[in-house]
Amino acid sequence: MSRVKEALLLAIGILGLGAFLYCAMIHTKDRDRVVSVRGLSEREVKADFVIWPIVYKEVGNDLSLIHDAVQTKNATLAKFLRDNGVDAAEISWSAPEIEDAQGERYGDNRRPFRYIATVVTTVASKNVDRVREIMGKQGELLKQGIAFSGDDYRYRKIYSFNGLNEIKPAMIDEANKNARAAAEKFATDSESKLGKIKTATQGQFSISDRDENTPFIKNVRVVTNVQYFLED
Repeated sequence: MSRVKEALLLAIGILGLGAFLYCAMIHTKDRDRVVSVRGLSEREVKADFVIWPIVYKEVGNDLSLIHDAVQTKNATLAKFLRDNGVDAAEISWSAPEIEDAQGERYGDNRRPFRYIATVVTTVASKNVDRVREIMGKQGELLKQGIAFSGDDYRYRKIYSFNGLNEIKPAMIDEANKNARAAAEKFATDSESKLGKIKTATQGQFSISDRDENTPFIKNVRVVTNVQYFLED
């Protein structure tokens, strides 16, 4: 009789273990059901800093005369900038870059002037709107003998946006909400319920020009990748 009881208890134990293993398998299977989604957040922002290289050239055959002409024109340029609201601290001056036609191995000796001085004055300012307004007034300096050069790729206007930390939390939150909305739609369509997050990664923030014609308007973008568990 004791053997019957032992066999019965053993059978019950095996059945219980089997049920437990079955539930564990179902649970594991359910945990393997996931949906991967991406959440996007984009913002258009105005650049909050500008670097404006102002470039002009002075030509001649006498370096001392070129020096005097550069000093005079730089003084005129400085007055123009100050009169239009640019602070002295926002202006930096570089030594002229001198090109000597006779000193170059493959120089063009037929050129009427031996020396070409490239003069660069740089305005670096947080007041982007004011600087852009001044850019539109450059023609006023033509009357005073200063012709700007815009054909040198080394000296281009640079607009940047440095306020990313201020908008980053809200953008991450928006990207996560968009990812969850996409996951909920998938869960509904598959007749499932959305569970907890399995994994989540945040991509790098990117800042680019909105287009070639408006480099002072920036497009800020971030993408998050999230995996959710799906439940029955």
